[in-house]
Amino acid sequence: MKPWPVLMTTMAFCAITMAHAQERIAVHNARPLLIAAIDSPSGQAHGILVGDIAEAITQRFKGTTPIHIDVSTERRYAQPGCSRLKVRFWQDGVQLPGVPVPRRQTIDFGVDYCRDGQPPRSLL
Repeated sequence: MKPWPVLMTTMAFCAITMAHAQERIAVHNARPLLIAAIDSPSGQAHGILVGDIAEAITQRFKGTTPIHIDVSTERRYAQPGCSRLKVRFWQDGVQLPGVPVPRRQTIDFGVDYCRDGQPPRSLL
């Protein structure tokens, strides 16, 4: 095989990987991602939790990656700037008490949320 196609494939893979890595923004809490998902045409936002709380959680559970946050819109309400959001926090290499092997730990929850931080007045 000629080196040129391999080099181009490798460069394309690296560019795609970097693009995905750049999509995650550093946040101290999930609120900016909730708003970003509400505002996004795709209804999604992705981030990395940073700061003292993220460090404490990672140290306590010996996580091997940053704490990722993924927010997706499940439903847009009639009230402008309000949506039903699915929020997922996840981290790899988490060592839970009584569990013999580290693993990916995921926490999912849903929230009805508006840009102003309040719940919607109506779920229609």
